[in-house]
This record gives sequence, structure tokens and C-alpha cells, in this order.
Amino acid sequence: MKTIFTTGQVAKICKVAPRTVSKWFDSGRLRGYRIPGSQDRRIPREHLVRFLKEHGMPLGELEDEAVGKILLVGAESQIRSNLTEQILGDSFKLEFASSGFEAGIQAESLHPDCVVIDFVMGRNESLMIAQNLKKNSEYADTVLIGLLNDDDNASGFDRTIFNETFRKPFDSALLAERIRTLVGRKKQMA
Repeated sequence: MKTIFTTGQVAKICKVAPRTVSKWFDSGRLRGYRIPGSQDRRIPREHLVRFLKEHGMPLGELEDEAVGKILLVGAESQIRSNLTEQILGDSFKLEFASSGFEAGIQAESLHPDCVVIDFVMGRNESLMIAQNLKKNSEYADTVLIGLLNDDDNASGFDRTIFNETFRKPFDSALLAERIRTLVGRKKQMA
């Protein structure tokens, strides 16, 4: 993941002339720094992403790295709406799947940073989804969170598949905060 950009690279991302990027930089709208002893400008990734968001410009190739992608599988409507409300406004894209089959298709196209699996669709199917994701090397770093019912806590199963488990009922704000933390940590390590 590239962390520092030249004005030429920023110009390609924004689909503008390099001189336009230089004007943004010189006017203070786009933050960065100059190379000592040179007139060359450098723009750190976080300043570029903030600039693009503030001005309603598309993130383009930066979107995959800037936006955390969450796949919510089999969740009850109340959990879906609560989590959407808690995550709304953050840098997250939230997608939903109602079955294991749909989860596989969504995971393939979305490449989520986090998959939240609600055990409401059945313990066996939920565990199968989690195990299939863990087996696939493309999803080795994907954060897995299980939302357990009371009966899922009573009988033992291998919880090491999941990064986190939440027992219902739980606080949606706490779930949202854990997702932010775990996905943020994953993106910093990438």
C-alpha cells in the first residue's frame, strides 16, 4: 500500500493536470510537505483521502484501502438496522447476505475486511461459513465475528475460528466499536 504520493501520482488518481494538484497544495487545500532543498511536493495518503472526501471526489483506486468492508451474514433485521446506524458515517461499506451460498458470492466480489455471522440461521451453517472462509487463503486476514444465541453458548464448539464472539442480546455500539478497532488494526498491518 502506497503511503506517500507525488503531485503527478495524485493528478492521475484525481484525473486532473499535475499543475492543478500543485495549486491545491500551494493554496493549502491539499496538505503535504516539500522535499528539503527541492520544490518537489509529497502528499501523505491520509491527507489525500481526506481531501478527496471533503470535496466529494471519488476515491478511485484508494477506495479499497480507505473503506472498511463489512459483510453481515444472516442477521436479524433489528441487528442489521442497529449496526447500520452505528457504522453510518464511518469509512465502512456494509453488505448483507441471508444464506451461506449468498455469503460466498458476496465475499468473492466484496473481499470483506470483516464478516459478521449471526447464528440465527443455524449453528451448523454459521460454522460452515466461518470454516470455509478460514480455509481460503484469500480471507486469512479477514476478521470473523460470531453473534451467538443462548444455546450456542451452552454447547461447546471451537471458538478459535472467530476473532470475537458476542452473545445476544448485546450492545450494538460495542459491536460497532470492536469492528472499527479490529478492521483498523488489520488495515494498519497491511
